[in-house]
Amino acid sequence: MLIINADDWGRSVAETNAALRCYKEARITSASAMVFMADSERAAELAKENDLDVGLHLNFTEPFTGGNYLTELGEQHARTVRYLTGNEYAQLVYNPFLRGAFSYSYEAQYQEFARLFGNPPSHIDGHHHMHLCANLLLSDVIPSGVKMRRNFSFWPGEKSLLNRTYRSLVDLWLARRYQLPDYFFDLTQSIQQKKLDRVAGLARSSNVELMTHPVVRREREYLMSDEFPELLRPLEVGSFALL
Repeated sequence: MLIINADDWGRSVAETNAALRCYKEARITSASAMVFMADSERAAELAKENDLDVGLHLNFTEPFTGGNYLTELGEQHARTVRYLTGNEYAQLVYNPFLRGAFSYSYEAQYQEFARLFGNPPSHIDGHHHMHLCANLLLSDVIPSGVKMRRNFSFWPGEKSLLNRTYRSLVDLWLARRYQLPDYFFDLTQSIQQKKLDRVAGLARSSNVELMTHPVVRREREYLMSDEFPELLRPLEVGSFALL
C-alpha cells in the first residue's frame, strides 16, 4: 500500500489550501496537522468536512503562530525551539534538563489536536522530523502502540554506511514500540533522483509512506499531473487508518 501524506496541514492558509486541492483530486491520502499555528482552526474544520485522515505533525522547532495557547506553553516550547535549532547535532543528544519541556509541549499539542479534530491523531510524525529527536526517542512521552513515521529509507550507496546504520538502529527501536510503515520516502527527492518507479515497486508488496508538501510548486505540479495517476493505477493506495 502507498500512503501519500501531505505535511504542514494548518501551518498556513497556503499550505492547507494546496494540500486540500490535492486531496479533492485524489492525489494525497492523508495529512499531518500542526496545532497552535496560523491556520490550525480552519484547517481542522476543513479536514472534518472532507473526511480527511489526519495525524499530528509535532512541532518543536518553530514558534507557534496562532494565538490560542497558554503563556507557560509558549515558554516551554521556546526552550525546545532554542535547543533544537541552536546546533545541527542537538537532535542526537538527550538533554535531561529539557525533559519536562518536551513532555509539556507534546501533551499540549496532542490535547489541542484532540480538541480541534474531535479524535486522536491517526498517526504521529514531526516537523523537520523532530519526533525522532533523542529527547523523544529516549523517553516514554509518546505512548507505545501508536502509528508513527519512520526514518527516511535509502538504497545502498545513497548515504554513508554509518548514516544508514544509525537510521536502521533507530527504526529497530521504533518498531519495538510503534506501528511503522515499511519504507518512507520524500517526493522531491524521489522526483530528482528518478526513483518513483522503485518506490511504486516497493508499494506493491509493502506499506510505503511518500511524504509531500503540496505548497512546493514542483511537488504540486507533479501530484496534479497526468503522470502521477498512471503511477498509482496498479497500486493499492490508502491512509494511515488502513496501516
